[in-house]
Amino acid sequence: MEDAQENPAESSSSVPWSEESAGSAKVPEVSLSEESEGCTRPLEETPPKLCGYLSKFGGKGPIRSWKSRWFFFDERKCHLYYSRTAQDANPLDSIDLSSAVFDCKADAEEGTFEIKTPHRIITLKAATKQVMLYWLQQLQMKRWEFHNSLPAPPAAPDAALAGNGPALRLELEQEEEEQEAFLCPVKTPTELVGVAAAWQPVHAKPSALQNISLKHLGTEIQNTMCNIRGNKQTQGAGHRPPGEDSALSEETQREEQPSPPGPGAPGKDPANSPKPRPKSSLTTSLIQKARSQSNTFPLFSEGLMRNRTAQEKALALEQQVLMLTKELKAQKELVKILHKALEAAQQEKRVSSAYLAAAQDKDRLELVRHKVRQIAELGRRVEALERERESLVQTASLREQEIRELQQHVQLLLGKNQAKQQVICKLSEKVTQDFMKAPEEADRDFLSQQEKMEHLKDDMEAYRTQNHFLNSEIHQVTKIWRKVAEKEKALLMKCAYLQAQNCRVESKYLTGLRRLQEALGVEASECSELLKQLIQEALQWEASEASADSIVLSPSTVSEYDEYGFLTVPNYEVEDLRLLAKIQALEVHSHHLLAHEAVERPLRERWATLGELAPSAELKQLLREGVPHEHRPRVWRWLIRLRVRHLQAPGCYQALLSRGQACKHPAARQIELDLNRTFPNNKHFTCPTSSFPDKLRRVLLAFSWQNPTIGYCQGLNRLAAIALLVLDEEESAFWCLVAIVETIMPADYYSKTLLASQVDQRVLQDLLLEKLPRLMAHLGQRRVDLSFITFNWFLVVFADSLISNILLQVWDAFLYEGIKVVFRYALAIFKYNEEALLRLQDSLEIYQYLHFFTKTICDSRKLMHIAFNDMNPFPMKQLRQLRAAHRERLEAELNELEQLKAEYLETRAAQGPSVPEGCPSEDEGEAEP
Repeated sequence: MEDAQENPAESSSSVPWSEESAGSAKVPEVSLSEESEGCTRPLEETPPKLCGYLSKFGGKGPIRSWKSRWFFFDERKCHLYYSRTAQDANPLDSIDLSSAVFDCKADAEEGTFEIKTPHRIITLKAATKQVMLYWLQQLQMKRWEFHNSLPAPPAAPDAALAGNGPALRLELEQEEEEQEAFLCPVKTPTELVGVAAAWQPVHAKPSALQNISLKHLGTEIQNTMCNIRGNKQTQGAGHRPPGEDSALSEETQREEQPSPPGPGAPGKDPANSPKPRPKSSLTTSLIQKARSQSNTFPLFSEGLMRNRTAQEKALALEQQVLMLTKELKAQKELVKILHKALEAAQQEKRVSSAYLAAAQDKDRLELVRHKVRQIAELGRRVEALERERESLVQTASLREQEIRELQQHVQLLLGKNQAKQQVICKLSEKVTQDFMKAPEEADRDFLSQQEKMEHLKDDMEAYRTQNHFLNSEIHQVTKIWRKVAEKEKALLMKCAYLQAQNCRVESKYLTGLRRLQEALGVEASECSELLKQLIQEALQWEASEASADSIVLSPSTVSEYDEYGFLTVPNYEVEDLRLLAKIQALEVHSHHLLAHEAVERPLRERWATLGELAPSAELKQLLREGVPHEHRPRVWRWLIRLRVRHLQAPGCYQALLSRGQACKHPAARQIELDLNRTFPNNKHFTCPTSSFPDKLRRVLLAFSWQNPTIGYCQGLNRLAAIALLVLDEEESAFWCLVAIVETIMPADYYSKTLLASQVDQRVLQDLLLEKLPRLMAHLGQRRVDLSFITFNWFLVVFADSLISNILLQVWDAFLYEGIKVVFRYALAIFKYNEEALLRLQDSLEIYQYLHFFTKTICDSRKLMHIAFNDMNPFPMKQLRQLRAAHRERLEAELNELEQLKAEYLETRAAQGPSVPEGCPSEDEGEAEP
């Protein structure tokens, strides 16, 4: 039975070994690359194999003890196998060293060390301290070589790997110097480790029965049968002809040559042998010795089964006796209960007989009354006895409490007396010792102190050795962890790069299909049908295929919904629009993957390190670059509180809701109509079971009571919906809507006349003429009015125009800087698509393109750079001047229009409802029959 802490999943899985590896139990096989390298270098430079006898602490209960095991290291798997003897064909188990750490404790027994894996702890003991240190150093080196031998992925797909030979050798030399700085190399104990250790007697070998592993009986039986077959073959060799004996002796002499064995010597034939030998490479004497060690093994299991059977029988009999004793007690109690029940039944029978024997009803009535009186008297007696019992119980408890107090007092007095006696005895002994103390005792004390000093020096040396080893272990494990982290980061970057390339290729494929379809037209019906089929297949979304092909470390290629619930690829009715939406989604995902490591990760780290929010230039730049998804709700709440802290009051929102429940607002009907038209491509507002439409209704009704001058205006539903999607709280969304309408936008931006909105459209026209004169000249020649497109941009702050990740990045800066951000991004959108608009020559094509061209913007970094860098200078003073000038002109135009309306109404009123001559009146028509 092995170590109780072993992992059952590891110990139960047997290592697959063939008959060819029967002789390789001492030394594992070597890979072909290692064999080829061993052929080119001299024999004395071949590294010795790591194997030898160690004691392993294992077992359970009373049979837990040290057991001798033959350990050997497999360089290909970085596993440390062990078996009972060096001659065993199959190992008992293995230890995975790739993720293990090593430890040696100074206060443990000499030569004891531990191997700690994620699943168990294995305690081993070497013959000497030198052998222990040799094993620990060699295991560290083997683990390090295994991790260095793993192929590291390139940092980029086109990274060059040539010319790294000198740098790699320099790195290995530096690692060896760092290892020697912690712990000096230990000399190899040739007689206790390596293949030669199989020839030496086992150090402190336990008995044959104690050394057998009960946990791996199947493996032990297989090894015993292999040893028996080997012994029979060895015995049969004695009856062979003289020629065969001489051949066997020559082979034995060849095996006993003093040259050190090569990497494949224990389990492989020489190079001129075409087939591997089935026998072990040890000599005949070792085989007979192994047979003598395992001769008793077949009988061991039978004796153990007999012992276990006898013990189990004794335990079963004891348990049966206990059960019978308990049953007997239960039966006795049952008999007593039955006796009492029988007596009560007999008494009842006598009473019933007397009752039946009575001649008249009076006698029977008298008997009943007598019984009633007896019952009442017995009840009174029971009550009196119960009161007496309670008083006795109280008296007894008081007496017990007094007894406990007296006992505690007596114990206290006894303790004081004993302490005084001990003090007297110690003082008497001290006086006697002072008188009887001799110089010899002083010398003896000095010698004992010296011995203690020597022991302390030994402990200090042991702790120093342990400290050196643990420092080297920590250093090496840290380097391995860093290297694994770098490999993982390189793999993630490579994965993101490949996915981005895949998205680009797929986008180009869809674009090519669309252009080919436009080029063919209706000339070739077969080709157009094939193109339609290919386009339909490309537009179909198969989540199972995407999840199967995608890498586990990163998300799927294009998800159906983004993190705020918007459809990534809207389901347009027109096939061309659906194809363009699919291409757009692929382009956006490609840009996101490429910018994740270079831009988004540093940005997330900057937001994570940002402490308490306060207005600053750094915060302004961070908001322009965009707030990460996990930080956006917190940042928006701070921005809204900054805008409306002079308007907020505790319980204001709940009071508005209560007011809305008390009476119906005139705008309630229009709000209900607009709820179903709010973001039809968002699952939170289209799902029947979603709570967002109800939240949006309450927010809009509360705002209509908050600002009666506006009440409700179409477009406020989309502003409040964006706030709900980000903040997920009704009250926060309500104050966000208040901040936009009452503090950021001009006062009459959402009034009935939309005066400020019309002013901003004229200001935008002036800015476009200044910043993009070539584009405005091109649109002016074709008489294209951009206000049909841009008016809605300003009214809902691009809520229906941009894709969600770019839209929310615009809102991040808009809530902090104000409406100037809307002007910047409006100019940037036209600058982003300027070349595409200049290529269009027909006004109808331009209008069609303007309806969806904002959805083609996929690079948010480029758009942000155009808005805040290419559009400079953009002074707020210029914006105010343009607004004032256009507002004055617009108000004059509106006044003139009002005057025209008034004059017209006066003229109509003066003329009266006269009927022209020749036209029949309505009264004449009614008079006819």
